[in-house]
Amino acid sequence: MGQSQSAYMNVENQSKTAVSNHRAFDIPLDILEEIFLNVPPHQVVRACRLVCHEWKEVADRDSFWRERCRREGYHFCHASKVPTNWKHFYFACKNRRNLLRNPRGEDEFNGWTIVENGGDHWKIEAPMVSHPNEGVQKNFVTSFGMCLKSQLIDLKEEGYNSSFMDEIQPHIRISDWYAPRGDCGSEYRITVELLNDKKAFRGSCGVLIFLNLFIFQMTHVFKGYGPGVRYIKFTHGGKDTQFWAGWYGIRVTESCVEICPADDS
Repeated sequence: MGQSQSAYMNVENQSKTAVSNHRAFDIPLDILEEIFLNVPPHQVVRACRLVCHEWKEVADRDSFWRERCRREGYHFCHASKVPTNWKHFYFACKNRRNLLRNPRGEDEFNGWTIVENGGDHWKIEAPMVSHPNEGVQKNFVTSFGMCLKSQLIDLKEEGYNSSFMDEIQPHIRISDWYAPRGDCGSEYRITVELLNDKKAFRGSCGVLIFLNLFIFQMTHVFKGYGPGVRYIKFTHGGKDTQFWAGWYGIRVTESCVEICPADDS
């Protein structure tokens, strides 16, 4: 039995005894903190801290979550501020994920808002060029008229409250894979906007590229953008440059928006 599993079972058994006896254990808090560091984090929050006052004190210690961040390699970004609530910081790092829905077109166009649907409109096809990630088996394809689609990300709904965004100002990493056909030139566009609570402009990045090559990845990281960011609007697409009927325009897939409180380096 591993050390973490053994520690967890020990804490779980002690929890049951404490509840039945209605009293705390005579365990030094520093030792209890070390035990908690070997218990799954969601169990610390959902179970351990509910046992008694002393256990709650340890589970809510800022030093406990700061040490958990250190042991798991979560170091705040150099461009970010030092966290004042290390528990929030820890779970924000732990729950890092792609905030865009349906980034590969596996669920048709669900999650996306079609902004422009020119030419023969958007379409979903298998990639013509192998993607580095073998799991990517579909991409969105544009036509001879401008095709653009977007998503609006509500950061509060995704679990990033205003105090966290304003205090930490975590890096916001954007990435997008795009590829043209080999027999027709393409235009690729992407715009990512940071918006305030009224969905007004806070800052953005934009790219416009004409190309006729292989598959590429576009990346951008927002840093030091200041307080007030509540939404992220992601818009991308393009068209072909020869005005050929059908779907000879740029192809896009595996789009990604991530909140990155911790330094990746």
